[in-house]
Amino acid sequence: MIRKKRWAAALISLALITSACSGSAGTSNGGAQSMNNGQSSAGSSSDEQVTLSFYSYNLAIASQIAGTEKLISEFEEAYPHIKIEAVPIPSTDINAKVQADIVAGTTPDIAQLVFDGLDFAVNNFNAKPLEDIVSAEQLAADFEGFSPNGLSLGQLDGKTYGLPFTFSTPVLFYNATLFEEAGLDPKQPPATWAEAKEYGLQIARNTAAEGMHVGGAAGNDWIIQGLIGSNGGKVLSDDRKTILFGEDEAIEAIAMWQDLIHSGANSKMNDNEAIEAFSQGKIGMFLFTSALQSAFVASSEAGGWELQAAKMPAFEGKPTAPVNSGSALFILSDDTAKQQAAYEFLKFATSERGYTIITSELGYLPLRPSIVDDPQYLKEWVEKNPLVQPNLEQLDHLQQWVSYPGPNWRQIENILLDAVAKAILSDASEVEGIMRDAQQRAQSLVQ
Repeated sequence: MIRKKRWAAALISLALITSACSGSAGTSNGGAQSMNNGQSSAGSSSDEQVTLSFYSYNLAIASQIAGTEKLISEFEEAYPHIKIEAVPIPSTDINAKVQADIVAGTTPDIAQLVFDGLDFAVNNFNAKPLEDIVSAEQLAADFEGFSPNGLSLGQLDGKTYGLPFTFSTPVLFYNATLFEEAGLDPKQPPATWAEAKEYGLQIARNTAAEGMHVGGAAGNDWIIQGLIGSNGGKVLSDDRKTILFGEDEAIEAIAMWQDLIHSGANSKMNDNEAIEAFSQGKIGMFLFTSALQSAFVASSEAGGWELQAAKMPAFEGKPTAPVNSGSALFILSDDTAKQQAAYEFLKFATSERGYTIITSELGYLPLRPSIVDDPQYLKEWVEKNPLVQPNLEQLDHLQQWVSYPGPNWRQIENILLDAVAKAILSDASEVEGIMRDAQQRAQSLVQ
């Protein structure tokens, strides 16, 4: 009975996570409690009282409320002249809410937005580049030690509009217990898609479970972008004018995914069904957001099976190009005093102390990599949670989640998602036609 209750609790958390694009159940805080590295003398010495409105989707995810509130509380303690009025808004609604409030004249001062809306936020929400709020020298000093690849994710046309905040990459979770039952070595996870197919078939053949599930055919296109990029393709040209997801490299990547399904190595479940099945030990491998790690750990412990994690598999002879999911913080206020105060909040939230809270209590990657080896911050937590390592290793070759240009960015993303969902379940001969047609339709929406 206790085990059933634990599974039920874990699955409730997983449902909340899926609806919010990325996230995870909270875990206990193993990080330091007293460091406030985001604090600056300039920010703490001012007597001017400032109140900032902050729209956050982490506060709309039950398992992440406590950690996010702790982050805000510690900031307010370090900066007593700045008060944060945080507003929880689901990630699926936050762009529309910001847009409506701008029209109504009640623009939030800070908004947590998903990376695929970067272009739209810059050109329609009047997001402020950090380089216009502080000097280039100050910005460089404040973000020394921040992952360069991570920092670039919020940049457009050479300026930093979004500061990466809660963040994850695609990770291959696998059930080591099923590996052993299937006659596979759990210490040798698949490194290539050819191996993943072989392993998936062996699990399906020798156990009662499905072999694997590649997630990301619905919701947002970050995993699809990662697959296409790992085969040498792109979804958008470098000058941001031409849609490319109907080109040969993209077609080959989607055809590989289709072959996994047709061969029986990959399940035919949707992602929510796969999350539930993997949590119950009924799928051997699952490529999806690393933000699910904490929830899967809880499910595996409750279900009595061993969870392991590996990097995203590669196409033979080609480097992987993992694309991130997650969000950045954008400063939208036109008031210069609020912009300065908002900058202090962004800096604190992504400081060593900030990422200690974000990683250990919300489940996202630390974008200040050195803190995983620092006993003041995450060293002890990482030793107890080694599954985070594949995630950290992928930071070195992370690729930016491409946001499509113009007001039709969401329609373009949905065209790609619909095409891939149709192609992977179609006949083999139909993939090329589906993807080329999607490319043409999306191109007509580029502005």
